[in-house]
Amino acid sequence: MHGVTLYRSGMSKTRNHADMEKRRKKAGKLFAKGHSAPEVARRLGVARQVAYRWQNAWAQGGTAALASKGPAGRKSKLTAAQTHQVTQALLAGPAAHGYKTDLWTLPRVAALIEDLTGVDYHPGHVWRLLGASGFSCQRPERRAVERNEKAIRRWKRVDWPALKKRPASSAAPSSLLTKAA
Repeated sequence: MHGVTLYRSGMSKTRNHADMEKRRKKAGKLFAKGHSAPEVARRLGVARQVAYRWQNAWAQGGTAALASKGPAGRKSKLTAAQTHQVTQALLAGPAAHGYKTDLWTLPRVAALIEDLTGVDYHPGHVWRLLGASGFSCQRPERRAVERNEKAIRRWKRVDWPALKKRPASSAAPSSLLTKAA
């Protein structure tokens, strides 16, 4: 498995369920006043299909049917405090945790989570946790330590142009001619 450097963007991709619920309840009030689903969709800036779905829910259960049910999916195995602890450990870097290279791999992150919190995650699912915490995958540049940038620039500017093929003289016929003589 190849290692990656983690980069934290600072932006989380979480939804604000309270704001979404407010919008649905506003839709319920508009339905109660007799507004149609397309009118509610225009006013609230949502797709018509969404407004029709809200209208059906409101018709069956009133405003209570438009209440938030919370985030979808399975609850996280980690608490907020544990997630913060793991994030701080990731930001400290692999070297701070005894690894020889400065690259995080999914198995390393899974081991770190288990060491810090006692919670076992499969390495194949660790990337979901990393993404939810604002981390993204960054491949490291691979350059030789012995690399001489000055010599490379000189070679590109002087040596390479001298080695490149030059066009043949205009008197020589091309072997790619397609016209019959």
